[in-house]
Amino acid sequence: MTISSSLNASVAGLAANASRLATISDNISNSSTYGYKRAITDFQSMVIESGQGTYSAGGVRTTTARLIDERGALVSTSNPTDLAVRGRGMLPVTSETSVAVNNGENPLFLTTTGSFRPDAQGYLRSPGGLVLLGVPALPDGTIPNYPRDSVDGLVPVQINANQFAGEATTRVDLSVNLPATSTREGSPGDSESLSVEYFDNLGASSNLSFTFTPTVPANGASNEWTMVITDSETDVDANGIPDVVGEYTLQFDASRGGGGTLLSVATTSGGPYDPATGIFTIAVDGGPMEINIGEVGSSIGLTQLSDAFAPVSISKNGTPVGSLTSIEVDQNGFVRASFDIGINRVLYQIPLVDVPNVNGLETLDQQSYRVTPDSGTFFLWDAGDGPTGDIVSFAREESATDVAGELTELIQTQRAYSSNAKVIQTVDEMLQETTNIKR
Repeated sequence: MTISSSLNASVAGLAANASRLATISDNISNSSTYGYKRAITDFQSMVIESGQGTYSAGGVRTTTARLIDERGALVSTSNPTDLAVRGRGMLPVTSETSVAVNNGENPLFLTTTGSFRPDAQGYLRSPGGLVLLGVPALPDGTIPNYPRDSVDGLVPVQINANQFAGEATTRVDLSVNLPATSTREGSPGDSESLSVEYFDNLGASSNLSFTFTPTVPANGASNEWTMVITDSETDVDANGIPDVVGEYTLQFDASRGGGGTLLSVATTSGGPYDPATGIFTIAVDGGPMEINIGEVGSSIGLTQLSDAFAPVSISKNGTPVGSLTSIEVDQNGFVRASFDIGINRVLYQIPLVDVPNVNGLETLDQQSYRVTPDSGTFFLWDAGDGPTGDIVSFAREESATDVAGELTELIQTQRAYSSNAKVIQTVDEMLQETTNIKR
Protein backbone atom coordinates (compact mmCIF):
# COMPACT_ATOMS: atom_id res chain seq x y z
CA MET A 1 0.00 0.00 0.00
CA THR A 2 1.40 3.43 -0.99
CA ILE A 3 0.56 5.12 2.29
CA SER A 4 2.24 2.30 4.22
CA SER A 5 5.41 2.67 2.15
CA SER A 6 5.51 6.35 3.13
CA LEU A 7 5.51 5.31 6.78
CA ASN A 8 8.28 2.76 6.25
CA ALA A 9 10.37 5.22 4.23
CA SER A 10 10.15 7.83 6.97
CA VAL A 11 11.12 5.29 9.63
CA ALA A 12 14.16 4.42 7.47
CA GLY A 13 14.87 8.15 7.21
CA LEU A 14 14.87 8.47 11.00
CA ALA A 15 17.31 5.57 11.30
CA ALA A 16 19.54 6.99 8.55
CA ASN A 17 19.73 10.41 10.15
CA ALA A 18 20.37 8.81 13.53
CA SER A 19 23.42 7.08 11.98
CA ARG A 20 24.54 10.38 10.52
CA LEU A 21 24.12 12.01 13.91
CA ALA A 22 26.30 9.29 15.45
CA THR A 23 29.20 9.97 13.05
CA ILE A 24 28.85 13.72 13.55
CA SER A 25 28.93 13.34 17.33
CA ASP A 26 31.97 11.04 17.07
CA ASN A 27 33.77 13.59 14.90
CA ILE A 28 33.02 16.49 17.23
CA SER A 29 33.97 14.54 20.36
CA ASN A 30 37.35 13.71 18.73
CA SER A 31 38.05 17.20 17.41
CA SER A 32 41.05 17.40 19.78
CA THR A 33 42.23 13.81 19.31
CA TYR A 34 45.65 13.62 17.60
CA GLY A 35 45.53 11.59 14.41
CA TYR A 36 41.74 11.17 14.38
CA LYS A 37 40.20 10.55 10.95
CA ARG A 38 36.74 11.87 10.18
CA ALA A 39 33.82 9.40 9.87
CA ILE A 40 31.04 10.05 7.36
CA THR A 41 27.59 8.62 6.66
CA ASP A 42 26.58 8.23 3.04
CA PHE A 43 22.92 7.95 2.01
CA GLN A 44 21.67 5.75 -0.86
CA SER A 45 18.08 5.69 -2.06
CA MET A 46 16.14 2.42 -2.32
CA VAL A 47 13.76 1.97 -5.27
CA ILE A 48 10.81 -0.41 -5.05
CA GLU A 49 8.92 -1.48 -8.17
CA SER A 50 5.88 0.71 -8.82
CA GLY A 51 2.94 0.30 -11.19
CA GLN A 52 1.48 2.70 -13.73
CA GLY A 53 0.17 5.75 -11.91
CA THR A 54 1.29 4.53 -8.47
CA TYR A 55 4.48 4.87 -6.50
CA SER A 56 5.81 3.08 -3.41
CA ALA A 57 8.45 4.81 -1.34
CA GLY A 58 11.59 2.66 -1.02
CA GLY A 59 13.23 4.75 1.66
CA VAL A 60 16.95 5.15 2.32
CA ARG A 61 19.84 3.14 3.59
CA THR A 62 23.23 4.27 4.83
CA THR A 63 26.84 3.24 4.70
CA THR A 64 29.51 4.63 7.01
CA ALA A 65 33.17 5.10 6.19
CA ARG A 66 36.28 6.65 7.67
CA LEU A 67 38.34 9.01 5.53
CA ILE A 68 41.77 7.74 6.52
CA ASP A 69 43.42 9.46 3.57
CA GLU A 70 42.47 12.89 4.94
CA ARG A 71 45.37 14.27 6.97
CA GLY A 72 45.26 16.87 9.70
CA ALA A 73 47.71 19.71 10.20
CA LEU A 74 51.04 19.03 11.92
CA VAL A 75 51.79 20.83 15.19
CA SER A 76 55.14 21.03 16.94
CA THR A 77 55.85 19.47 20.34
CA SER A 78 58.81 19.26 22.73
CA ASN A 79 59.30 15.48 22.63
CA PRO A 80 61.85 14.23 20.04
CA THR A 81 59.98 10.94 19.70
CA ASP A 82 56.63 12.56 18.95
CA LEU A 83 56.30 11.44 15.35
CA ALA A 84 54.03 12.36 12.45
CA VAL A 85 54.07 11.39 8.79
CA ARG A 86 54.26 14.12 6.16
CA GLY A 87 52.71 12.21 3.26
CA ARG A 88 50.47 9.20 2.65
CA GLY A 89 52.63 6.66 4.49
CA MET A 90 51.90 5.27 7.96
CA LEU A 91 54.04 4.28 10.92
CA PRO A 92 54.30 0.55 11.75
CA VAL A 93 53.25 -0.23 15.33
CA THR A 94 52.12 -3.22 17.35
CA SER A 95 50.32 -3.79 20.64
CA GLU A 96 52.06 -3.72 23.99
CA THR A 97 50.26 -6.98 24.81
CA SER A 98 52.01 -8.88 22.04
CA VAL A 99 55.37 -7.39 23.05
CA ALA A 100 54.79 -8.45 26.66
CA VAL A 101 53.97 -12.02 25.58
CA ASN A 102 57.26 -12.04 23.62
CA ASN A 103 56.47 -15.05 21.47
CA GLY A 104 58.05 -13.50 18.38
CA GLU A 105 54.72 -12.74 16.69
CA ASN A 106 53.80 -9.07 16.72
CA PRO A 107 50.71 -8.10 14.68
CA LEU A 108 51.19 -5.15 12.35
CA PHE A 109 49.06 -2.09 13.05
CA LEU A 110 49.37 1.29 11.34
CA THR A 111 49.08 4.84 12.60
CA THR A 112 49.82 8.27 11.20
CA THR A 113 51.10 9.86 14.39
CA GLY A 114 52.09 8.96 17.92
CA SER A 115 53.73 10.24 21.07
CA PHE A 116 56.29 7.53 21.79
CA ARG A 117 58.32 7.42 25.00
CA PRO A 118 60.44 4.64 26.54
CA ASP A 119 58.55 2.48 29.03
CA ALA A 120 60.08 0.50 31.92
CA GLN A 121 61.63 -1.97 29.47
CA GLY A 122 62.83 0.76 27.10
CA TYR A 123 60.24 0.12 24.37
CA LEU A 124 59.06 3.26 22.55
CA ARG A 125 55.39 3.15 23.49
CA SER A 126 52.45 5.52 23.09
CA PRO A 127 50.12 6.32 26.03
CA GLY A 128 47.47 4.15 24.36
CA GLY A 129 49.72 1.08 24.29
CA LEU A 130 51.08 1.12 20.73
CA VAL A 131 54.74 0.09 20.42
CA LEU A 132 56.80 1.48 17.53
CA LEU A 133 58.34 -1.05 15.14
CA GLY A 134 61.61 -0.66 13.23
CA VAL A 135 64.48 -2.46 11.54
CA PRO A 136 67.50 -2.92 13.84
CA ALA A 137 70.81 -1.58 12.54
CA LEU A 138 73.98 -3.65 12.27
CA PRO A 139 76.88 -2.84 14.65
CA ASP A 140 78.40 -0.50 12.06
CA GLY A 141 75.16 1.49 11.84
CA THR A 142 74.03 0.23 8.43
CA ILE A 143 70.56 -1.18 7.84
CA PRO A 144 70.48 -4.77 6.51
CA ASN A 145 68.26 -5.89 3.66
CA TYR A 146 64.85 -7.02 4.92
CA PRO A 147 61.59 -8.21 3.31
CA ARG A 148 59.46 -5.27 2.23
CA ASP A 149 56.17 -7.18 2.08
CA SER A 150 56.44 -8.88 5.46
CA VAL A 151 56.80 -8.00 9.13
CA ASP A 152 59.66 -10.49 9.56
CA GLY A 153 62.31 -7.75 9.57
CA LEU A 154 60.49 -5.51 12.08
CA VAL A 155 61.11 -5.59 15.82
CA PRO A 156 59.87 -3.37 18.68
CA VAL A 157 62.12 -0.33 19.03
CA GLN A 158 63.86 -0.60 22.40
CA ILE A 159 66.07 2.10 23.89
CA ASN A 160 68.27 1.35 26.89
CA ALA A 161 68.62 4.54 28.92
CA ASN A 162 71.81 3.15 30.49
CA GLN A 163 73.31 2.32 27.12
CA PHE A 164 77.03 2.87 26.57
CA ALA A 165 78.95 3.16 23.32
CA GLY A 166 82.49 3.59 22.13
CA GLU A 167 84.35 3.43 18.84
CA ALA A 168 87.63 1.64 18.28
CA THR A 169 90.52 3.55 16.72
CA THR A 170 91.27 2.25 13.24
CA ARG A 171 93.34 5.12 11.80
CA VAL A 172 95.99 7.54 13.01
CA ASP A 173 97.21 10.53 10.96
CA LEU A 174 100.67 11.84 11.89
CA SER A 175 102.13 15.21 10.99
CA VAL A 176 105.53 15.38 12.69
CA ASN A 177 108.68 17.33 11.89
CA LEU A 178 112.03 15.62 12.55
CA PRO A 179 115.16 17.76 13.06
CA ALA A 180 117.38 17.71 9.99
CA THR A 181 120.44 18.54 12.11
CA SER A 182 120.19 15.14 13.88
CA THR A 183 121.22 13.28 10.69
CA ARG A 184 124.41 15.29 10.12
CA GLU A 185 127.92 14.20 10.99
CA GLY A 186 128.88 14.88 14.57
CA SER A 187 125.29 14.75 15.80
CA PRO A 188 124.76 12.88 19.13
CA GLY A 189 122.13 10.72 17.39
CA ASP A 190 119.51 11.13 20.09
CA SER A 191 116.17 9.41 19.43
CA GLU A 192 112.87 11.27 19.40
CA SER A 193 109.79 9.67 20.98
CA LEU A 194 106.09 10.20 20.53
CA SER A 195 103.18 8.47 22.29
CA VAL A 196 99.74 8.32 20.66
CA GLU A 197 96.67 7.21 22.61
CA TYR A 198 94.14 4.98 20.89
CA PHE A 199 90.98 3.15 21.96
CA ASP A 200 90.64 -0.59 21.64
CA ASN A 201 87.55 -2.59 20.69
CA LEU A 202 86.25 -2.41 24.26
CA GLY A 203 86.72 1.35 24.57
CA ALA A 204 89.80 1.06 26.81
CA SER A 205 92.71 3.45 26.35
CA SER A 206 95.98 2.07 24.94
CA ASN A 207 99.12 3.64 23.49
CA LEU A 208 101.25 3.43 20.38
CA SER A 209 104.85 4.50 20.91
CA PHE A 210 106.77 5.94 17.93
CA THR A 211 110.55 6.10 18.28
CA PHE A 212 112.52 7.98 15.60
CA THR A 213 116.27 7.22 15.57
CA PRO A 214 118.53 9.20 13.19
CA THR A 215 121.29 7.64 11.12
CA VAL A 216 124.46 9.67 11.82
CA PRO A 217 127.02 9.40 8.98
CA ALA A 218 130.76 9.81 9.22
CA ASN A 219 130.57 12.65 6.72
CA GLY A 220 127.80 14.93 5.45
CA ALA A 221 124.14 14.23 6.18
CA SER A 222 122.24 10.95 5.81
CA ASN A 223 118.70 12.40 5.95
CA GLU A 224 117.63 8.98 7.19
CA TRP A 225 115.62 7.88 10.20
CA THR A 226 114.44 4.56 11.59
CA MET A 227 110.88 4.61 12.91
CA VAL A 228 109.95 1.86 15.37
CA ILE A 229 106.34 1.42 16.55
CA THR A 230 105.32 -0.53 19.66
CA ASP A 231 101.88 -1.26 21.10
CA SER A 232 101.30 -1.13 24.85
CA GLU A 233 98.79 -3.99 24.58
CA THR A 234 101.22 -6.51 23.06
CA ASP A 235 103.52 -8.88 24.96
CA VAL A 236 106.64 -7.42 26.60
CA ASP A 237 110.15 -8.81 26.67
CA ALA A 238 112.36 -9.41 29.71
CA ASN A 239 113.09 -5.67 29.93
CA GLY A 240 109.39 -4.79 29.91
CA ILE A 241 109.49 -3.42 26.37
CA PRO A 242 106.43 -4.21 24.21
CA ASP A 243 106.86 -6.12 20.98
CA VAL A 244 107.54 -4.10 17.85
CA VAL A 245 104.48 -3.92 15.54
CA GLY A 246 106.20 -1.95 12.79
CA GLU A 247 109.68 -0.78 11.77
CA TYR A 248 110.39 1.50 8.80
CA THR A 249 113.41 3.30 7.34
CA LEU A 250 112.56 6.84 6.32
CA GLN A 251 114.57 8.69 3.70
CA PHE A 252 114.00 12.42 3.26
CA ASP A 253 114.61 14.58 0.21
CA ALA A 254 117.42 17.11 0.49
CA SER A 255 116.97 18.71 -2.93
CA ARG A 256 116.06 22.35 -3.37
CA GLY A 257 112.63 21.65 -4.83
CA GLY A 258 111.41 19.02 -2.38
CA GLY A 259 113.66 19.55 0.60
CA GLY A 260 112.36 18.08 3.83
CA THR A 261 109.66 15.83 2.31
CA LEU A 262 109.58 12.04 2.30
CA LEU A 263 111.67 10.53 -0.47
CA SER A 264 111.13 6.84 0.27
CA VAL A 265 109.98 4.46 2.98
CA ALA A 266 111.47 0.96 3.35
CA THR A 267 109.57 -1.63 5.36
CA THR A 268 111.47 -3.79 7.84
CA SER A 269 108.39 -5.16 9.63
CA GLY A 270 104.71 -4.34 9.56
CA GLY A 271 102.49 -3.66 6.57
CA PRO A 272 103.99 -2.22 3.36
CA TYR A 273 103.96 1.54 2.86
CA ASP A 274 101.86 2.84 -0.06
CA PRO A 275 103.59 5.92 -1.53
CA ALA A 276 100.40 6.96 -3.36
CA THR A 277 98.32 7.25 -0.18
CA GLY A 278 100.98 7.62 2.50
CA ILE A 279 99.43 4.78 4.52
CA PHE A 280 100.70 1.54 5.97
CA THR A 281 98.83 -0.91 8.20
CA ILE A 282 100.07 -2.39 11.45
CA ALA A 283 98.54 -5.14 13.56
CA VAL A 284 97.71 -3.87 17.04
CA ASP A 285 96.18 -6.04 19.74
CA GLY A 286 92.57 -5.33 18.66
CA GLY A 287 93.10 -5.70 14.90
CA PRO A 288 94.57 -3.79 11.95
CA MET A 289 95.21 -0.06 12.21
CA GLU A 290 96.09 2.35 9.42
CA ILE A 291 98.92 4.83 10.00
CA ASN A 292 99.06 7.82 7.66
CA ILE A 293 102.49 9.48 7.55
CA GLY A 294 101.92 11.36 4.30
CA GLU A 295 102.60 10.70 0.63
CA VAL A 296 106.03 10.78 -0.93
CA GLY A 297 106.88 14.38 -1.80
CA SER A 298 104.07 15.82 0.33
CA SER A 299 104.62 18.52 2.92
CA ILE A 300 101.78 17.06 4.98
CA GLY A 301 102.78 14.15 7.21
CA LEU A 302 106.36 13.42 8.22
CA THR A 303 108.91 16.08 7.32
CA GLN A 304 112.57 16.77 8.16
CA LEU A 305 113.30 20.45 8.53
CA SER A 306 115.43 22.70 10.71
CA ASP A 307 116.58 21.60 14.15
CA ALA A 308 113.32 21.03 16.10
CA PHE A 309 111.29 17.91 16.81
CA ALA A 310 107.69 19.08 16.51
CA PRO A 311 104.50 16.98 16.52
CA VAL A 312 102.49 19.34 14.32
CA SER A 313 99.24 17.41 14.21
CA ILE A 314 98.06 14.06 15.50
CA SER A 315 94.51 13.01 14.65
CA LYS A 316 92.72 9.71 15.00
CA ASN A 317 89.25 8.24 14.95
CA GLY A 318 87.69 6.28 17.79
CA THR A 319 86.30 7.38 21.13
CA PRO A 320 86.21 6.20 24.73
CA VAL A 321 83.03 4.75 26.20
CA GLY A 322 80.23 7.29 26.63
CA SER A 323 76.73 7.40 28.09
CA LEU A 324 73.49 7.88 26.19
CA THR A 325 72.19 11.45 26.35
CA SER A 326 69.35 11.67 23.83
CA ILE A 327 67.37 9.91 21.11
CA GLU A 328 66.17 11.50 17.89
CA VAL A 329 64.41 10.33 14.73
CA ASP A 330 65.37 12.02 11.46
CA GLN A 331 63.18 12.53 8.39
CA ASN A 332 64.45 9.29 6.83
CA GLY A 333 63.31 7.32 9.86
CA PHE A 334 66.76 6.66 11.35
CA VAL A 335 66.64 6.41 15.14
CA ARG A 336 69.92 7.97 16.32
CA ALA A 337 71.36 7.75 19.82
CA SER A 338 73.64 10.61 20.91
CA PHE A 339 76.33 10.03 23.54
CA ASP A 340 78.20 12.43 25.81
CA ILE A 341 81.48 11.71 24.02
CA GLY A 342 80.21 13.50 20.95
CA ILE A 343 79.21 10.59 18.76
CA ASN A 344 75.85 9.41 17.51
CA ARG A 345 74.91 5.94 16.39
CA VAL A 346 72.06 4.61 14.26
CA LEU A 347 70.04 2.06 16.23
CA TYR A 348 66.97 1.47 14.02
CA GLN A 349 65.27 2.64 10.87
CA ILE A 350 61.52 3.22 10.91
CA PRO A 351 60.00 2.34 7.52
CA LEU A 352 56.73 3.80 6.27
CA VAL A 353 53.88 1.49 5.30
CA ASP A 354 51.76 2.01 2.20
CA VAL A 355 48.69 0.16 0.90
CA PRO A 356 46.81 0.65 -2.41
CA ASN A 357 43.52 1.64 -0.74
CA VAL A 358 44.13 3.51 2.50
CA ASN A 359 40.41 3.94 3.18
CA GLY A 360 39.99 0.17 3.06
CA LEU A 361 41.95 -0.30 6.28
CA GLU A 362 40.13 -1.62 9.34
CA THR A 363 39.78 1.03 12.03
CA LEU A 364 40.90 0.09 15.55
CA ASP A 365 41.25 1.90 18.87
CA GLN A 366 43.94 4.54 19.50
CA GLN A 367 43.84 5.87 15.92
CA SER A 368 45.37 2.65 14.61
CA TYR A 369 44.46 0.58 11.58
CA ARG A 370 44.89 -2.93 10.25
CA VAL A 371 45.44 -4.25 6.73
CA THR A 372 42.41 -5.94 5.15
CA PRO A 373 41.61 -7.46 1.75
CA ASP A 374 39.86 -4.18 0.87
CA SER A 375 43.00 -2.17 1.56
CA GLY A 376 45.29 -4.45 -0.44
CA THR A 377 48.69 -5.79 0.61
CA PHE A 378 51.19 -3.52 2.29
CA PHE A 379 54.71 -2.52 1.28
CA LEU A 380 57.47 -1.08 3.48
CA TRP A 381 59.16 2.01 2.03
CA ASP A 382 62.15 3.96 3.29
CA ALA A 383 60.93 7.29 4.64
CA GLY A 384 61.72 10.05 2.17
CA ASP A 385 61.75 7.57 -0.71
CA GLY A 386 58.81 6.55 -2.87
CA PRO A 387 55.23 7.77 -2.43
CA THR A 388 55.03 7.67 1.35
CA GLY A 389 56.58 11.01 2.34
CA ASP A 390 58.88 11.44 5.31
CA ILE A 391 58.82 11.39 9.11
CA VAL A 392 58.65 14.55 11.20
CA SER A 393 59.86 14.39 14.79
CA PHE A 394 58.88 16.87 17.49
CA ALA A 395 55.44 16.86 15.82
CA ARG A 396 51.93 15.43 16.06
CA GLU A 397 49.11 15.33 13.54
CA GLU A 398 45.94 17.11 14.61
CA SER A 399 42.43 15.73 14.21
CA ALA A 400 41.02 15.94 10.69
CA THR A 401 37.66 17.15 12.09
CA ASP A 402 36.35 20.52 10.90
CA VAL A 403 34.14 21.55 13.82
CA ALA A 404 32.36 24.31 11.87
CA GLY A 405 31.51 21.92 9.06
CA GLU A 406 30.30 19.26 11.52
CA LEU A 407 28.01 21.76 13.28
CA THR A 408 26.55 22.75 9.93
CA GLU A 409 25.86 19.10 9.12
CA LEU A 410 24.39 18.71 12.61
CA ILE A 411 21.77 21.39 11.83
CA GLN A 412 20.97 19.72 8.51
CA THR A 413 20.62 16.33 10.19
CA GLN A 414 18.33 17.75 12.86
CA ARG A 415 16.07 19.31 10.21
CA ALA A 416 16.00 16.10 8.17
CA TYR A 417 15.17 14.05 11.27
CA SER A 418 12.37 16.43 12.20
CA SER A 419 11.00 16.30 8.64
CA ASN A 420 10.90 12.50 8.68
CA ALA A 421 9.16 12.60 12.03
CA LYS A 422 6.64 15.03 10.56
CA VAL A 423 5.93 12.63 7.68
CA ILE A 424 5.26 9.84 10.18
CA GLN A 425 2.87 12.12 12.05
CA THR A 426 1.10 12.97 8.78
CA VAL A 427 0.78 9.32 7.75
CA ASP A 428 -0.64 8.54 11.17
CA GLU A 429 -3.28 11.26 10.74
CA MET A 430 -4.16 9.97 7.25
CA LEU A 431 -4.53 6.42 8.54
CA GLN A 432 -6.77 7.79 11.27
CA GLU A 433 -8.97 9.43 8.62
CA THR A 434 -9.17 6.10 6.76
CA THR A 435 -10.32 4.42 9.96
CA ASN A 436 -12.97 7.07 10.47
CA ILE A 437 -14.66 6.27 7.10
CA LYS A 438 -16.47 3.34 8.71
CA ARG A 439 -18.08 5.47 11.38
